[in-house]
Amino acid sequence: MGSLGPARWWEDCHGLDLSSTPDIVSGRQPRAEMRRFLVIAALFVSRCGAYDRTFIEGANGNLGEALQFLREYDNEASSMCTRVTEAQWLYVTNITDQNKKRMVDALSLQAKLDRVSWQKAIQFSWSSLPDPMARRQLNMLALKGRVALPQDKQEELTKIVAEMKEIFNRARVCPFSNSASSQCDLSLEPELTRVMANSRSYEEQLHAWKSWRDATGPKLRSRFINYVEIANEAARLNGFRDAGEQERAVYGVDDLMNQVSEVWSTLAPLYRQLHAYVRSRLRSHYAPPHRINPTAPIPAQLLGNMWAQNWKNILDLVLPYPGKRRADVTSEMLRQGYTPQRMIQISEEFFTSMGLKPMPVEFWHKSLLERPTNRHVACKASAWDFCNRRDYRIKQCTEVAMDDLLTTHHEMTHIQYYLHYSDLPYVFRDGANPAFHEALADAILLSVTTPKHMHRIGLLNNITDDYETDINFLLEMALDKVAYLPFAFIVDQWRWQVFSEGTRNMNTAWWELRSYHQGVIPPVSRSEDDFDPGSKYHIISDQPYIRYFISLVLQFQIHQALCTAAGHIGTLHTCDIYRSREAGRVLADIMSVGASRPWTEILRVATKGSATGLDARPMLEYFKPLSLWLRVQNRDEKMIGWVTSEQDSALYEQWSRGGSFRVDNCITTTILAVFLATCYSRYGFSH
Repeated sequence: MGSLGPARWWEDCHGLDLSSTPDIVSGRQPRAEMRRFLVIAALFVSRCGAYDRTFIEGANGNLGEALQFLREYDNEASSMCTRVTEAQWLYVTNITDQNKKRMVDALSLQAKLDRVSWQKAIQFSWSSLPDPMARRQLNMLALKGRVALPQDKQEELTKIVAEMKEIFNRARVCPFSNSASSQCDLSLEPELTRVMANSRSYEEQLHAWKSWRDATGPKLRSRFINYVEIANEAARLNGFRDAGEQERAVYGVDDLMNQVSEVWSTLAPLYRQLHAYVRSRLRSHYAPPHRINPTAPIPAQLLGNMWAQNWKNILDLVLPYPGKRRADVTSEMLRQGYTPQRMIQISEEFFTSMGLKPMPVEFWHKSLLERPTNRHVACKASAWDFCNRRDYRIKQCTEVAMDDLLTTHHEMTHIQYYLHYSDLPYVFRDGANPAFHEALADAILLSVTTPKHMHRIGLLNNITDDYETDINFLLEMALDKVAYLPFAFIVDQWRWQVFSEGTRNMNTAWWELRSYHQGVIPPVSRSEDDFDPGSKYHIISDQPYIRYFISLVLQFQIHQALCTAAGHIGTLHTCDIYRSREAGRVLADIMSVGASRPWTEILRVATKGSATGLDARPMLEYFKPLSLWLRVQNRDEKMIGWVTSEQDSALYEQWSRGGSFRVDNCITTTILAVFLATCYSRYGFSH
């Protein structure tokens, strides 16, 4: 689920945890683990060096001229955004070649405006202007996107990304039982996704996993290499060292990599407990010859998702108390005669109960709430801001079901955000950082998903508040949230490494990160020709991914702040902020400033000074009962975590097949120092 913000079409969908280094060094296969340690240490060191960057700005320090430019830009950009968004809406709600052409033409015009605006913005000495709002707007414009590229290069980059998307979207594979009459026409959505979610056959899951990567990676690899080169060129023209540094800069904090790394280090023990529990249950299900080693990573195709990024689809295999499932209120919704319109009204009432804004007239007249029968539409739920301070819509092919009721609350949160920052200049009409929109929307769902809330809105008669039901609920949430943490962490770690260190051994680096942080390994041998990262749409479609990790952490911080304002008493996972005017005021304060202030300041205000950056504690507090339960369940496990054996790492490491890994003398010296210090601290020797 995503949102369509000003001039940005949401498509849905740096640091390293070295806390476990001593365990890695002392693993059962020291040579393999040492090689892994060297790679990770090299990556860490290469990213820790200081780098002086000269921002792109001119010599014009005239504040009056800067303000005049910003006024003109605000009008032009808002009008262009309206035009583009209308063209996008027309296409996704009526998919035809003609509407696609209109959309592409509108996007082309917007690209030209962005280029001209960037050229004007960088003429100002924006960092020395006395007006902080003007300085912030010009800063955001000067560092925006890839408009610094010459037009031919920009067109080439656009063409490469479009080709990669086309290859991805057109990829088809053969069915598992491929008879002579079978057609090789299975696509990722819905067929392969359904297989990964529902099949409990090791061989069928392996077939779907491998076939999808065979159909995408090899065809995408060379284009992705070209994409990396041009993206880096654009970043350097904007004053950055590489494209990864440019992607991180939009968060406006110097220590983003440290914050992300520290948070993951804090949350990793909870993930390892979940991993150990799930591995044990999978071992019980997948009998020999598909034995899962109790101290090893998990084969990547067994976790219910094509990328093992979310494990909620294997809930049936790991649920501890099957008779105590969370109530699905779908049947009650049907019994009460719910319609898509009523579901939207229920979602709206959630916000108005807290004193927030009702939906404008245009919303009810122009939103698409049900699947049309006379045309082809893109049904993925999304929220839309038409940039004219009047027109806001939701696009959702709504079914009367609990999951869709939750989705309507998610999308309605995006609309509330649009409404609250609508009076700001165009540049500021956005989330406080790239993760904030999704963080707020998912924070609201942490209230709506509680049995308490379903009872309060008349969809659940009896609240079953016993320990076993509680653990089931938290485990289901953990399979969705906690299991996603390492994948959300490593996607951009890998991409930033490619941007900074080059495209050699990309597949090896991908699986090094996944095995180290996520504890998953490929089920079959992989080579550099496979390019497994290309199986993930966000990577080949040029969409930064770290926002999903940051959003995961922020949503619990925001949830805790809202619950504190609401005066909630009890465990955090039982909190529902419905009807709390105090929580509504905090929510309005967060949303009304948009991107006009640094997100760290907004977070400080929302949390009453307790946080000025990412903080793992609220997420740990939310899952505390589950964490204690997992520790008891895992007390007899041989290992909490995993050791990647040489046999496992040989599935993907290039040096295992004659490849090589080279680091320069400076990095080698630093790695050696880190290694010796680790040996000394653990074993009492240093040579």
